[in-house]
Amino acid sequence: MQNKQYTITVTENAPLMEYLTKKLSDHSRTSLRSLIVHGQIWLNGTKMLTDREFPLKKGDKLEIRSSKTLLKKKKLIHSHMHVVHEDDDVMVVYKKEGFLTVGTEKDKINTVYHVLNKYMKSYGRDKRIYVVHRLDRETSGLLIFAKSQEVQETLQKNWTKMVPERSYWAVVTGTMPDKKGVIKSYLTEDKSLIMHASDKDNGGDYAELEYEVLQEKSPYTLLKLSLETGRKNQIRVQLKSVGCPIVGDKKYGSTYKTAGRVCLHAGMLHFIHPVTKKHHQFEAPLPVEFKKLLK
Repeated sequence: MQNKQYTITVTENAPLMEYLTKKLSDHSRTSLRSLIVHGQIWLNGTKMLTDREFPLKKGDKLEIRSSKTLLKKKKLIHSHMHVVHEDDDVMVVYKKEGFLTVGTEKDKINTVYHVLNKYMKSYGRDKRIYVVHRLDRETSGLLIFAKSQEVQETLQKNWTKMVPERSYWAVVTGTMPDKKGVIKSYLTEDKSLIMHASDKDNGGDYAELEYEVLQEKSPYTLLKLSLETGRKNQIRVQLKSVGCPIVGDKKYGSTYKTAGRVCLHAGMLHFIHPVTKKHHQFEAPLPVEFKKLLK
């Protein structure tokens, strides 16, 4: 439906969403709301309809316009991030290390969220982006953002089912307990905002981290990591707790600065599209800094 432009003649007085649901019964309410949110419904060729309760009148002409041609005309250029995938409902972006996902009290401008919102405004004043999940400032890799609150909520509420794989790569110092395994901890935060891991239930947040050793070259080990839970600084603090801090992560025990960065990278992302239900898989290659350490 969203790849074409066509016109519907309204046959009865009714609110916009109610009429579309009845007229286009073979499409989900989510996809119809997406058309409205993204300004793809036009009345009589002159008025963009963004209010789901807008009163349609018999004889009105509704144009359903594709946003694909609009997307091709826009290009986001930024030194610390780039768009990997964009459609009517979601954006997948790659961010470099050292760049915030969302703002802090000290910095609300130099963030992926701010850049994407500015980009969305170029399509219209009412356009905005919605955060689905985050990466630490010092972590590079792939992120999903939503273009509507409904899509955001769908992804967040069904995260485990809709995101079957989200894997990280990390270069650590030391040797892991096994070639494959799961680190189970309880995480707490102190007054200095530093996270701590305990293998005993101390009232903290339970966390699980699955790991696999991919390569070893003393003193470094390359790991593939999968989060079973998403806690603040989870990967960093749990790897420190088993004596294998991430290279460059001074906050969590690393004394190695060889790479010039924290060697944590969200490199693999597999998700089920919240509207089309199609599977999407993306991979951001292992950073050059990681490869140099392992030569």
